[in-house]
Amino acid sequence: MVRAAFPGRRIVWLDVCASTMREASRLASEGAPSGATVVCEEQTAGQGRHGRAWHSERASGLYVSMVLRPGLPEASAPLLTLALGLAAGEAIARVSGIGCDLRWPNDVLIGGKKCAGILVQAQGPAFIAGIGINVNHAAFPPELAPLATSLRLASGRPHSRELLLAGLLRAVDSFTKMLAEGGPQPLLRAFAQASSYARGKRVVAGDGEALVEGVTDGLDPSGFLYIRKDDGTRSLVLSGGLRPAE
Repeated sequence: MVRAAFPGRRIVWLDVCASTMREASRLASEGAPSGATVVCEEQTAGQGRHGRAWHSERASGLYVSMVLRPGLPEASAPLLTLALGLAAGEAIARVSGIGCDLRWPNDVLIGGKKCAGILVQAQGPAFIAGIGINVNHAAFPPELAPLATSLRLASGRPHSRELLLAGLLRAVDSFTKMLAEGGPQPLLRAFAQASSYARGKRVVAGDGEALVEGVTDGLDPSGFLYIRKDDGTRSLVLSGGLRPAE
């Protein structure tokens, strides 16, 4: 069904692989065109941000990575991450009817729990874009259960991963085009409208000892997040995750 909907697109559907990111990276190094896509039923070493693992239960999620060649500089990776978050949220809403929130920089949430994650890596003139969506998971390991959800858990019914993939590919194409042709501002406006975390949310940002607490205060032109601290100063967060302040 997906190949019929995208007849000119190279789509590789694997049973098992270490990581779709690795497979898409290999395709990019071989000169694969923009849009080349790798999908896998099960990952044995799924990749998240900062070297974290991605829980990849067999035949339950959508584990996909794409080769993108939007003609953007390497420094556009943060903006492209926001674009893919918007794409994932739009595809999920259209296929399942479930509204999503976006947590800067790369998390898609349902009811405050993570249902999808984005990973973007520059590779020469290309970008490798990974998207993992929890679709039909009925449960999660104890360490993830308080933090993660799936479309099935959120809606009470299973969903077609092929329909979701088709919607995702269309949305990725649309938001990538928005960035490549329209520049950062239309994309930043779209993200700010879709995300409760973009402005006015009290959060703790960063990893390890380099933590910043304050209220989110919008995005800069490169896609990084401002936080206004209690002393009134603004801090620009370049990496690390967010969590609501307790």
